[in-house]
Amino acid sequence: MTTTLYKNRGLIINGAFVPAASGKTSSVVNPATGREIAVVDVANADDVDRAYAAARAAARSWGRTTPSERQAALLKLADLLEEHAAEFVELESAQTGQPLEMVAVDQVPPCADQLRFFAGAARTMGASAAGEYAPGRTSFIRREPIGVVGQVTPWNYPLMMAVWKIAPALAGGNTIVLKPSDTTPLTTLLLAELAAEVLPAGVFNVVTGDRDTGRAVVEHAAPELVSITGSVRAGMDVAKSAALDLKRTHLELGGKAPVLVFADADLAKAAKTIAMAGLYNAGQDCTAATRVLVEASIHDEFAAALAAEAAGYSVGGPEDHADMGPLNNAAQLARVAAVVDALPAHARVLTGGHTIDRGGYFYEPTVVAGLLQHDAAIQEEIFGPVITVQAFDSEEQAVEWANDVPFGLSSSVWTRDVARALDLSRQLDFGAVWINDHLTISAELPHGGFKHSGHGKDLSMYALEDYTRVKHVMVNLER
Repeated sequence: MTTTLYKNRGLIINGAFVPAASGKTSSVVNPATGREIAVVDVANADDVDRAYAAARAAARSWGRTTPSERQAALLKLADLLEEHAAEFVELESAQTGQPLEMVAVDQVPPCADQLRFFAGAARTMGASAAGEYAPGRTSFIRREPIGVVGQVTPWNYPLMMAVWKIAPALAGGNTIVLKPSDTTPLTTLLLAELAAEVLPAGVFNVVTGDRDTGRAVVEHAAPELVSITGSVRAGMDVAKSAALDLKRTHLELGGKAPVLVFADADLAKAAKTIAMAGLYNAGQDCTAATRVLVEASIHDEFAAALAAEAAGYSVGGPEDHADMGPLNNAAQLARVAAVVDALPAHARVLTGGHTIDRGGYFYEPTVVAGLLQHDAAIQEEIFGPVITVQAFDSEEQAVEWANDVPFGLSSSVWTRDVARALDLSRQLDFGAVWINDHLTISAELPHGGFKHSGHGKDLSMYALEDYTRVKHVMVNLER
């Protein structure tokens, strides 16, 4: 793959590129080859402090802009993203190893659409009507920006996760210091570079770096809210740190999505869609359809069909037109391999189960049957191309097993029985329930979970509410 390497010009603070104070850099590696494709600066606490100083200064004016002004800026940014779409696709594919077609179709266009949604949402924020709720007084409600926010994004969808965070924050009138993953910072830097053309200096700052950089972003005194998309462990660390300063938190963490398949479902469609939803982006998706619960009468038939779908998936680099790319980094590949290697004796690997020796960080699409509810592969997020299949004997048992994990992000139900589907959507303890579908998202609809999957919503008007605060104003009318 011929990659246009991203020229390292430093961090983006106060609308301009600046070098990191320490002069330290880190490598960005193409997961499909294991080779370095770029270097970026590593910010330290002093750099983070500079970024927050810029965000604080910009908050005074950006927070007072009108919704129409913020809308105009977000619309211009969406246009710029589309104008540079080819560059975004190339950089995103190079740093994630994702197929070019997947990035070009499934990620860059939705990012532009999501920016445009929040551009419109900025102008539709409402509050309760003014009224008299105490004698001689009139009250009204203001919805205001939080102020300065700190954000940390993951490596599985670097560009899209950056947009999911900055779009509602900017629409709400906030300023930002964002730290992207150390393995996938390139498209975030490009996005911030373009944003500097349409946003006032200091509104959107990006500090690249390592875990210490992320810790500095989260622990700094400046932000009133910190938002992270990442592991449960990382979310808990953020919550502990935020508690010391009473910061608000917005946490989108792990998942272990149950997929309930009943005998009356369209089994061919279910097998095809579930394989896609479990293996998309090599299973590196917190909403991935990784935990399939199948009615016992059709378990063997469906497990075989699902394994056949997975076995048919091609695996390759960005330009190979493959169905699935590599895992993001060597550590994640080792983790996935370790989980499969440690499967208990009663587990049956129906397909896959091995690393692929072709350079880069590739793992076979894998389907595992025979696991018990308490097994680690059922209870813990794998974040790789591994789908488990269990048999349930009753609807009650299916619900019990579905909810019997620490996570609560997403789920799906496959049945032709409408009443059953709607009843199960009530019983499943997950922030999203798809019916005869999985993974479909829209800018208008909220994304976020319960329990160890965190709290707060991405996308939709609910995300904009998370990035604003409510103030009550009461006026004494007595003369």
